[in-house]
Parts: sequence; C-alpha cells; structure tokens
Amino acid sequence: MTFETLSIAVDQRGVAVLTLARPEQHNALSSEMIADLTSAAALLGADRQVRVVVVTGAGASFCAGADLKWMRAQVDASRAQRIVEARKLALMLKALRELPKPLIARVNGQAYGGGVGLVSVCDAAIAAAGARFGFTETRLGLIPATISPYVIARIGSAAALRYFTSARIFAADEARSVGLVNTVVEPDGLEAAIEAEIQPYFSTAPEAVAATKALVQAVGRPIDEQLIEMTLLRLADTLQTVEAHEGLSAFIEKRPPSWKVQAR
Repeated sequence: MTFETLSIAVDQRGVAVLTLARPEQHNALSSEMIADLTSAAALLGADRQVRVVVVTGAGASFCAGADLKWMRAQVDASRAQRIVEARKLALMLKALRELPKPLIARVNGQAYGGGVGLVSVCDAAIAAAGARFGFTETRLGLIPATISPYVIARIGSAAALRYFTSARIFAADEARSVGLVNTVVEPDGLEAAIEAEIQPYFSTAPEAVAATKALVQAVGRPIDEQLIEMTLLRLADTLQTVEAHEGLSAFIEKRPPSWKVQAR
C-alpha cells in the first residue's frame, strides 16, 4: 500500500519507521494525512512481521498540528460536515493508540496541537533537544478537543490545563519534566536513543506486548466512544464560533486577532 502523505519502511528486524511526509507544510495534519495515518495503523497492526513502530517527521518538524486549510474549510462547512471531519481525526488518534505494537515517537522537531496529540498516543517518546511543543489552539479561538483525552492521560490534568489555556510554547526539557517525552538527546544522538529504546522489545513476546498495552489502557481512565464523541462534538461546535473565524482569519492575514493585547 502506498500513501500520499506518509512513507513506511520496515527493516529485517521488523522495525517499521512511519514518516510524516509533508515537510514543506511542517507535516501538518491534512484530511489526506489523517486518512493515511488511520490506514497505516490498520496495516501495521495486522502485519505479524512488524515488531515495533517508530513515528517521525520528514524535514525539520515532527508535526505542526492541524493543516490550516483543513481547519478553515471546517469553519465554512456545515455542522454535520464538521462532525464527520472531527470524527476522522478522533478515530485516527484512537487507531494509533490501540496499535497492538510498541509505538515510539521520534520527535525530530516542533510538535504543536495535533502533533503533541500524536506524541501522546505513543508508548514512548524520544525528542531532539531543539524540539518545541505547544497547544496553540486558543491563539486561534479553538480548543484542543480531540487530543485532550490522550494528552491528559499522558501529563495529567494540572499540566494540561496550564498548557492548553495559555498556548505557551515549551522546550523539550520541560516536556520531559511533565512526562510528555521520556528522553531528550542532541539531534545527532537521536538514532542511537531510538535504537536503545527499541532493543528490549526484541526479547518480548509480541502477543503478550499487545495484550499488555490493552491491559494498561483498560486499567487507566477509559477513552471510550462516549468520551471521543463528546470531544469531537466540542471541536465541531467551536469551529463555528466568532472567535474561531476571527482567529483563523487573523492567522491567514498575518495580523493580530482582536483579543491580543500588545506587550508594553
């Protein structure tokens, strides 16, 4: 299977590297990439030769969040259409989280919004020292709805509340301090760190690993259909607000939104 927005390479050991391949757009999540990631999760999950999956980004960024054109299209769409698109995003995240293989994020650069959501559904994350993170939705009059269950499960409600509401950008060391990533290394050490992370899995029974992942997810707060539906409806409804229209318009027009207070 070939993908427009992704590439997959599997080595002889069964390590699959899933690369987001829209470097000119900083690997932003377009409608096509959302569909490709959902299909890739199913493909890799069913492949018995695959032991470990590493997800990374082509170019300088990991994933800059939702594609601006995709978001703007949702503002102009009907509520029913927005719900359909939001559900696709939510189900993509769910498919990756429930992948029955170890899923490791190789965070090679910036990760914002939905990009941090991708990190949060992984079992482990290794970040380059220069990587930057942030939930920038509120700058655009939006909310980090569909990613919120996974981020909160990862870093807790208190940290999520601070980062979600302020839209502050934070560095890799801070991401490690709150548990978003596990290890931070210099860029030239990223491959060695990934290799060290995946090595233990070659001694584990694949079906036991899959069952253990399912166990942990069942023991923790369940991210079930009801919760997913609630978050995607909130996203769909927020996209029709005056603030969302103003925030996205301001971003496209490269001007401050009406609510921004200039620093003294």
